[in-house]
Amino acid sequence: MSDASVTIRVATAEDAALIAEMSQRTFYDTFAAANTTANMDKFLSEQFSIAMLVAEVSEPGNLFLLAECEGRPAGYARLREDNNPPELAGLPTLEIARIYAVKEMIGQGVGKALMQAAIDIARSGSKQVIWLGVWEKNETAIAFYTRWGFEKFGEHPFILGDDVQTDWLLKREV
Repeated sequence: MSDASVTIRVATAEDAALIAEMSQRTFYDTFAAANTTANMDKFLSEQFSIAMLVAEVSEPGNLFLLAECEGRPAGYARLREDNNPPELAGLPTLEIARIYAVKEMIGQGVGKALMQAAIDIARSGSKQVIWLGVWEKNETAIAFYTRWGFEKFGEHPFILGDDVQTDWLLKREV
């Protein structure tokens, strides 16, 4: 699976430290300007620790895809099964729990390659819907998902540190 010089591979537990570092860096680069330092620090330490990522990478129903560009880490996606919101109850779905590209690789096809890989995996797994949550104020990400045919179908709370924010739930047919 590749897009130009972007290659995609399935991550293993040995990649957890790399995924944790990319998670912290990309999340900080994307959201620090819109959130307090205290809330960012709390979220990053709770959600993106190496121990947490090792557990997630090894957890059944999770699949991590690593994007590399010329051998360098460029981003990743976390795909999850069996985590449907009530609106999708009973449907065979795949959730894109995270899709991150490192700042210097944005615009280089990393997101495109990860999204196409996620859709291909959903198709090969006979999923009917692929879905995700995105912060309502992340206009760049919402525009990216809209170009891929995702449409809003709901909302849910997202807790960043001590701040309760709103994520839009977006879906598309596979």
